[in-house]
Amino acid sequence: MDEEYDVIVLGTGLKECILSGLLSVDGLKVLHMDRNDYYGGESTSLNLNQLWKRFRGEDKPPETLGSSREYNVDMIPKFMMANGALVRVLIHTDVTKYLNFKAVDGSFVYNKGKVHKVPANDVEALKSPLMGLFEKRRARKFFIYVQDYDENDPKSHEGLDLNKVTARELISKYGLDDNTVDFIGHALALQQDDNYLAEPAMDFVKRMKLYAESLARFQGGSPYIYPLYGLGELPQAFARLSAVYGGTYMLSKPECKVEFESGKAIGVTSEGETAKCKKVVCDPSYLPNKVKIVGKVARAICIMSHPIPNTNDSHSVQVILPQKQLGRKSDMYLFCCSYSHNVAAKGKYIAFVLTEAETDNPQVELKPGTDLLGAVDEIFFDTYDRYEPTNQGDGDNCFISASYDATTHFETTVQDVIAMYSKITGKALDLSVDLSAASAAEE
Repeated sequence: MDEEYDVIVLGTGLKECILSGLLSVDGLKVLHMDRNDYYGGESTSLNLNQLWKRFRGEDKPPETLGSSREYNVDMIPKFMMANGALVRVLIHTDVTKYLNFKAVDGSFVYNKGKVHKVPANDVEALKSPLMGLFEKRRARKFFIYVQDYDENDPKSHEGLDLNKVTARELISKYGLDDNTVDFIGHALALQQDDNYLAEPAMDFVKRMKLYAESLARFQGGSPYIYPLYGLGELPQAFARLSAVYGGTYMLSKPECKVEFESGKAIGVTSEGETAKCKKVVCDPSYLPNKVKIVGKVARAICIMSHPIPNTNDSHSVQVILPQKQLGRKSDMYLFCCSYSHNVAAKGKYIAFVLTEAETDNPQVELKPGTDLLGAVDEIFFDTYDRYEPTNQGDGDNCFISASYDATTHFETTVQDVIAMYSKITGKALDLSVDLSAASAAEE
């Protein structure tokens, strides 16, 4: 271990593994260590026995749930947008060859007490029960504008400069009502609050286009894909990739103490040996004095024997409950996956309800989401703190990821990774790849 590395990465969470892969592909010498004896850190994947041990102490899971080994319950469940940045990263690093994806069946939104399919294009807008007759026509026109919009073709801009016009101004041009704006903004453009309305419309339109293009890609019922056996496959795939490029992975390394000289990280010590490095990349738990708590996520983890009601019997599905619908300050997310993605025993479904905690009582706070699930076999509630770094990476050579948020899709996670990559390397990540390279999802 007494070698010098360009980068030492601490923790094998999703963000750390992606960065380790990207840096290895760039030709940097990377050492990747984790104090745990398993991959994934906070974003690990648990079998049934591990799930029980973590949330119920010594209890054993009931035999009616099937074999423990058949379960892969992701602690940070997130679907991937089929044409999104994470899939581009996976193709860019060629990790796709270690993974098998399957399309996610459904994408839904909660509106006025009911669960509805998210309409993603002009045809679906006309069929959607989310809107009345006249609103459908207005929405259809808006969807057509977004579908036809091409940054490089001024004819498609209809005289609007989306870098100057705000999202609110664009929407008002089409006369859409607040109810329509609510589901478009939160379930299609995946905004986490309504601040985007006052910002230039370009990002909003690009997010809508990404959703529609991802949906069209696999002709499934949603724009999302998910690996067979769950996200626990990702860190291991990146570990294999890293090895191909001469990187080193070490699990069960206790302590992992970052060593500093004149305020800058110069190496990491574990079990009496120090590996030197130019930069340290880690999750918040390895440098607790360089992070602050910025929030808390409340989650419910459920095992069920049926799909979520009113989702067309989808075996895998996301439901977004926009904050306005619940009188909250943050959206709530439902995530469901099942034996069809090999994450549970035959006939069993794993559902999560997640939100940014606004109280200290997850059970009551998550009720609007858990009420939509129907009967559950087992349910676990917990909360975890969200941390963000307080340091400037270039000052101390420490680059710390932010904790995972409550969203059930990867868009925010991968934005953090891309920003960290630029800070670590001083260059932008080129994600112009051939998207057809990730075609495994079509079965």
